[in-house]
Amino acid sequence: MVNILSVENMRKSDAATIAAGTPGRELMMRAARGVFESVTWKGNAAIVCGSGNNAGDGYALALCLDEAGIDCTVLCVYDRFSDDGKYYYDKCKEAGICICKWDEDTDLSSYSIIVDCLLGTGFKGEVRPELGDVICKINGANAYKVSVDINSGLNGDTGIAKGQCVYSDLTVSIGGLKPGHFLNMAKDVMKEKVNCDIGIEPVDHVYHLIEAEDVASALGARLNNSHKGTYGYTALIGGSTRYSGAIRLAYLANAAMRSGAGVVKVAIPLSIVHDVAPHILESTLFPLSDTSVEAGVCDTPERAFAETTEQPAEKTNKRKTGNAQISYVPDEIDELTANIKTAAFGMGIGTGDGAKAVLQHLLTRFGGNLIVDADGLTLLASFDRKKIRESSCTIIVSPHIKEFSRLTGLDIAKINEDPTGIAKTYAADTKTIVLLKGPSTIVTDGERVFITDRGCAGMATAGSGDVLSGILAATASYIDDKCMAAAAAAYINGAAGEEASSEFGDISMTAGDTAAAIPKVIRSLIS
Repeated sequence: MVNILSVENMRKSDAATIAAGTPGRELMMRAARGVFESVTWKGNAAIVCGSGNNAGDGYALALCLDEAGIDCTVLCVYDRFSDDGKYYYDKCKEAGICICKWDEDTDLSSYSIIVDCLLGTGFKGEVRPELGDVICKINGANAYKVSVDINSGLNGDTGIAKGQCVYSDLTVSIGGLKPGHFLNMAKDVMKEKVNCDIGIEPVDHVYHLIEAEDVASALGARLNNSHKGTYGYTALIGGSTRYSGAIRLAYLANAAMRSGAGVVKVAIPLSIVHDVAPHILESTLFPLSDTSVEAGVCDTPERAFAETTEQPAEKTNKRKTGNAQISYVPDEIDELTANIKTAAFGMGIGTGDGAKAVLQHLLTRFGGNLIVDADGLTLLASFDRKKIRESSCTIIVSPHIKEFSRLTGLDIAKINEDPTGIAKTYAADTKTIVLLKGPSTIVTDGERVFITDRGCAGMATAGSGDVLSGILAATASYIDDKCMAAAAAAYINGAAGEEASSEFGDISMTAGDTAAAIPKVIRSLIS
């Protein structure tokens, strides 16, 4: 795992390192050398500096370039300096390095590399108009662009730019990676990122970036002396006549089975049994009573199941009335969950009274792991937090930000101001595990925070979350650490999406392509 530090943690850790005896000037030069070693310097370079310590890193970098015989120019936007920055600015002048004042006529077209040292990770809000103009010129230049610490204009904690932001070819973080290197806009504004360790030890709890070896360790090796029960019975509960495709994707290409589950039960309304049955291979079909039975279309689930699997689709489809959703029959739910470790609930299930009653049943009588997604999250948001907190099961919620807004009662804009902190607070308050989906995914149990940065733009398509639910239902069944199980599932899902994108492209790939790529990803992890 790689440490990720919040901006405040980084600030405090930097101050503690200086207080312990390492001068700020020394740290600044270490940062400059780290940037110097991270870039292949070809041609001449322009270092665009603001006014704080980020600018100081730029002045120190200019000294490194000059010492290596690389032609560089320092472009100063402001005549203001931090104390350590002024020290290296003066050193640049002594060395005869070309230093120019930025003005509206500054031309960047002659430079091969442009280094962004305008704003550091402490920046929040929207850049001033004069800096916005500078950033626009940097972005418009036909040069290789390097941002030092973080792209100027990007919030170090949230990965959001409210105004102009530098688009970099490479971002070199200093001291430690920050959440803003991964969340929200980060992947769209930085093509590559590396971290430069300058000897700063964190003073507060850190977040963790999940890597391949972490997932491989969590998955573990399979024993010959084992059986299907060793790796867990799971249930996928969802679907309705209007949204039958959602639950199908949860097991399409055996997503849960391919992710290591021992047995998968697909529990769906009997009205869609005929549609789904042909796709069931290794999984077990478990029909549930639904509102079509209540309407007198068929008198029992057993009879309906028999009829739908024996008769042509054109005949059985006539039974569907409106959007048939599951009905609450306690004995059915008890039978379904009698021997399962993990249940994934909510994909395409609708928000009717029957589905809500089933969720209530699971919260109070199921003792395993309960993954709540999609419609299930809308239903869960209507429950008192005390009921969630005192649930008999281990709850894992997997919302995207709009669903998380419903769960927390907070505006999306408010969540975006502190997504990691709010996810951590909600998890602690409700005693749940939160998997907050996004360009990078946040996973937290209220104490630890894991971030996974795998995935691609092509996963912004219907069904991607359902595939994730299938993977998570599997990993939660055999990985003891449920927070790690959720992080591993997010990693596998994202990596499988990248595999699908490499074959079909972001525009053409589907969630089914992601599901089909799961075996390749898992094999690469444990080979």
